[in-house]
Amino acid sequence: MALHLSFNLEADGQVLFDERSSVRKVILDRPKKLNCLTYEMASLVLRKLEAYEDDPAVGCIMLKGNGRAFCAGGDVMRVICTAMAGHWSLGSRFYGLQLILDYLLATYTKPVVALVDGIVMGGGAGLSMQATFCVVTENTVFAMPEASIGLFPDVGASKFLSKLPGAFGEYLALTGARLNGGEMLACGLASHFVLSKELPLLEKAMSEEAPLSKSTVLDLLNKFAHNPNMNENSIFRRLEIINRCFSRPTVEEIFSSLENEIENNGAEKWIEDAMRSMRSASPTSLKITLKSIRKGRTQDLEQCLTHEYTVVCNMLRGSINRDFFEGSRATLFDKDKKWDPPKLELVADGMVDKFFTSLDGVDPDWVNLRLPIRSGQTRSRARL
Repeated sequence: MALHLSFNLEADGQVLFDERSSVRKVILDRPKKLNCLTYEMASLVLRKLEAYEDDPAVGCIMLKGNGRAFCAGGDVMRVICTAMAGHWSLGSRFYGLQLILDYLLATYTKPVVALVDGIVMGGGAGLSMQATFCVVTENTVFAMPEASIGLFPDVGASKFLSKLPGAFGEYLALTGARLNGGEMLACGLASHFVLSKELPLLEKAMSEEAPLSKSTVLDLLNKFAHNPNMNENSIFRRLEIINRCFSRPTVEEIFSSLENEIENNGAEKWIEDAMRSMRSASPTSLKITLKSIRKGRTQDLEQCLTHEYTVVCNMLRGSINRDFFEGSRATLFDKDKKWDPPKLELVADGMVDKFFTSLDGVDPDWVNLRLPIRSGQTRSRARL
């Protein structure tokens, strides 16, 4: 069965569309909620992007967010509430919609520029990392902290994190560590660094340029781009140690390697922070996260999105364990997490494998993720 979603919903002003030039601006406008995506917002953006792609008057897409965030992720509260009410498949449809939107952006036939001037996490990273150009500033803060709430980095993270130098993707995914704009540029998560105060000038220059193509957009971005100085304490300067520790085959061995690093070379704050973060995360999520990133290195984007969707559905269904529910509850309310199983050594490989297993023929509410065909001129609409 194909993933089926309705398009009869409106985002109630939570997404703005500026159509005054050949640069169509898609502006997330939910600043009090850090522009966290809702089902309705994602639906509206997807519908507009499909229309823009077929419109000859549109030369380029620009993605922005109002307030201090580009987008801090998906609306987890709504997903959790519907799942706890017994409707796990509603949450899976929302995740499926996000993945379809991410895939559309990654395969878009016109240049897409994401202006990430603030917080970007989870679903926001899915949007910006799939853009043709990801522009960051001195205000940008990136993180993928999903393991801390019993989830795992999805929305294409198994692809864009697995492509980073060495084991840097594993480090970011397992620890939820934050990067600034300069670090994102250095490691390859961003294409350009532009000063925040110059973004209005960049937008104006792009709006006045005609016709727009990928090469003309690139030329404009290069004119405004800067090469920021990397702080001496930047985590990206510790890549040699990160590669040595986070390239280990298992999460347990990664922990042991970090402990050995402290014992042999002395404690560094970033190592202590990494271990503290991992100890507070769901042990099951850590093992799922490592497996997902490692799978991503051998898969194309479509395969990555498909396996991520399967894992999310199993998490929402809650029949293997309920760490996603526990992590969300604790983070949003009690701040006291009780993971099941509580320790890494109790999380068997067979249990982890179950999260990557399709529910086809197992659960009547399961629907397959069907991404739109995007090869050459033979494009199909998302089956929504």
